[in-house]
Amino acid sequence: MPNKITVTSTIKSDPAKVWDYYTNPTHIVNWNFADPSWHCPTATNDMRIGGVYKARMEAKDGSFGFDFETKYTEITHGKQFTYEFGGRTATVRFENLGKQTEVIVTFDPETENPIEMQKAGWQAILNNFKNYVEAN
Repeated sequence: MPNKITVTSTIKSDPAKVWDYYTNPTHIVNWNFADPSWHCPTATNDMRIGGVYKARMEAKDGSFGFDFETKYTEITHGKQFTYEFGGRTATVRFENLGKQTEVIVTFDPETENPIEMQKAGWQAILNNFKNYVEAN
C-alpha cells in the first residue's frame, strides 16, 4: 500500500470544542462532506475501543450515496483517535496551540483513485469542518 496521506487545518477554537464538534453526530452532519453538492444526512458515533462510527454520505440530488463506517482501535480522549475502515486505518490528532487547535488527519490511501484526488477530498472535508467550527 502507498505511503500514508496527511491533511491538516488550524482552527480558531479551543481543543475541547474542536473535539466535540469533530466527534458529536449533532455536529458531524453539518460539515462531513467534500463538496457542496453532497451532504451527510445521518451520523452515529460509539466512541470507545471497538465502537463504530457511521456516516451516510449522499449527493443532494440522490444520484449516489454510501455509508462510511469505521471501528475505533485507539482513543486518547480529547487528544487523538485511530480507526479502521476497509482494511485501512486513519488517525486524527488534536494539537493544542493555545487559542487555536491543529487537527491532523493521517490515513491510508485506497488504490482506486489518484493520491492527489484522495488528499484533496479529505482536505475539503477538513476545510468544511474548520469553517463550521469557526462559524458556531
